[in-house]
Amino acid sequence: MKKQTSSIFLILFLLSLTTFAQKMASPPAKAEGTIDGIGVKIDYHQPSAKGRKMLGGINPYGEVWRTGANATTTIEFSADAKIEGKAVAKGKYGLYTIPGENEWTIIINKGIKWGAYDYTDKEDVLRVKVKPAKTGAFVETFTIAIDGSNVVLNWENTSVSFKVSK
Repeated sequence: MKKQTSSIFLILFLLSLTTFAQKMASPPAKAEGTIDGIGVKIDYHQPSAKGRKMLGGINPYGEVWRTGANATTTIEFSADAKIEGKAVAKGKYGLYTIPGENEWTIIINKGIKWGAYDYTDKEDVLRVKVKPAKTGAFVETFTIAIDGSNVVLNWENTSVSFKVSK
């Protein structure tokens, strides 16, 4: 009888986890591809604007952002790579950004923690500056994509990309 009761509780627990995951306000997403022979995999969560000012609002300009919602966004390289010409070793890293109206800082960091609360620049592997561009249309839900040799971040009226190469 105890074994049946335990099995029932386990099943109910697993069902509740599935229901919770389906109802997340910022669901998990992946961007995967191959750039210059290097496998690139990005795991992140997709927040939506929902009528709020996000970039320069809830996510202030000039402050470190986890580049998504919930857990820290991660980026993984299957081989040694370069980001905007700067070397990064094969491995998995936290992908942080510092949004700005005229310039963004892309940060590759050893720390993979919850959000940006425990972020420290002492764990930065590299930082590069890139220029944002305007999107063709409003982007309600934050997305990351691999487009050619670039990783592209799109949200609201902003598009930011950085080049990955061998």
